[in-house]
Amino acid sequence: MYDRLKGFRDFYPGEQSARREVTDTIESAAHRYGFREVATPALERTRMYTDKSGEEIESELYSFVDQGGRDVAMTPELTPTVARMVVARGQELSKPIKWFSTQPFWRYEQVQQGRFREFYQTNIDVFGSSEPEADAEVLTVMADALTGLGLTGEDFEFRVSHRDILGGLVRALATDPEGVDIDAVLRAVDKRAKIDEAEYLTLLAEAGLDRGTAREFDDLIAGVDTVADLDVVAEAGGEDVESAVSNLRNVLAAAEDFGAGEFCEVSLTTARGLDYYTGVVFECFDSTGNVSRSIFGGGRYDDLIESFGGQPTPAVGVAPGHATLKLLCQRAGVWPVEELTTDYYVLTVGDTRAEAARIARELRDLGHVVETDVVDRGFGGQLGYADSINAETTVIVGEQDLANDEVTIKDMERGDQTQVPVDEFPPESGRPTYEDYE
Repeated sequence: MYDRLKGFRDFYPGEQSARREVTDTIESAAHRYGFREVATPALERTRMYTDKSGEEIESELYSFVDQGGRDVAMTPELTPTVARMVVARGQELSKPIKWFSTQPFWRYEQVQQGRFREFYQTNIDVFGSSEPEADAEVLTVMADALTGLGLTGEDFEFRVSHRDILGGLVRALATDPEGVDIDAVLRAVDKRAKIDEAEYLTLLAEAGLDRGTAREFDDLIAGVDTVADLDVVAEAGGEDVESAVSNLRNVLAAAEDFGAGEFCEVSLTTARGLDYYTGVVFECFDSTGNVSRSIFGGGRYDDLIESFGGQPTPAVGVAPGHATLKLLCQRAGVWPVEELTTDYYVLTVGDTRAEAARIARELRDLGHVVETDVVDRGFGGQLGYADSINAETTVIVGEQDLANDEVTIKDMERGDQTQVPVDEFPPESGRPTYEDYE
């Protein structure tokens, strides 16, 4: 017997049907805003991730040398890949480019709540717009997706920040701004809630901030809870920070107009850890705190396309993780029921296969889920199987029924049944059940 690898999961039909329903809800929200689906490869060159996402990702990669001698890695995220795709056909694509996709990714990480080594995300990205409306639209798509799943503002919150505010504050406060590694500071802020204060301050010190400046910086960003609080950091940070604050205000105002404002809050302790993020960044969390990990994250990566050799192209995106989203939905009581559902089971008794097949075929043509016997069960075995797959209606096609030009319609939940003229079933449309003929 072979054991499943740690951090990798099997999804049996009931669970997978629930996952499919959730994925369809997210993708449907994106589609309504004009996002178009793309598909991407599972392997890329390793260097693309170490160059664009930062060296920290290297230890997490499933990477190897292939038979052609190339250093390759299984995709740990999608953003560098879609950036590469935009560069490849940038001149042919109408702007803004609005794409989405759902697929698995791989990272060798410590397995814990909501984190696996093979995981699934839906990525939603806009290329070619630097306007606040693009950021707001991405947030609104996610608000529509989450509320479409049955969640409310009591269940989740969007924590919205701006990396240029953080970087500008560091440069304004530091005694020697040139000696500070801004990306390392932002990575430390990203870890702030996950580590103790001493370790956090040590990371800031290693990035080039003295202890006093590190505490002053942290006090400033931690003291911002509302849009009005941004005035304080704008004053402390100077012109560059004022510009970033204005941009953040505009994004939040657009999100309000688009219908996502009620879910957004300012949180300058949100930074996102990947080096390619540039401006507005955001994360979604469980409002109750029961799910400790973020449900999704995203933000601006305006320099990435150019760094791949393309024309300067602003971009913003988001990627909800399906594992943490499941935890949130389960906590809120809106995760779809994990069970099989079947509209009809067509049961045969005697030599009635041809007529039963005709009925099953016509029901499927109407768009229904229909099963028939393929293992030569008897009457009781077929009826038991119909019950095990949660068939709503069983259509019994027996020799005696057909001799009377009838079939039997059985309601599986109540156990009631009735006879229906065979030339009237199924009708040309609808989803006929026992109640239509009783």
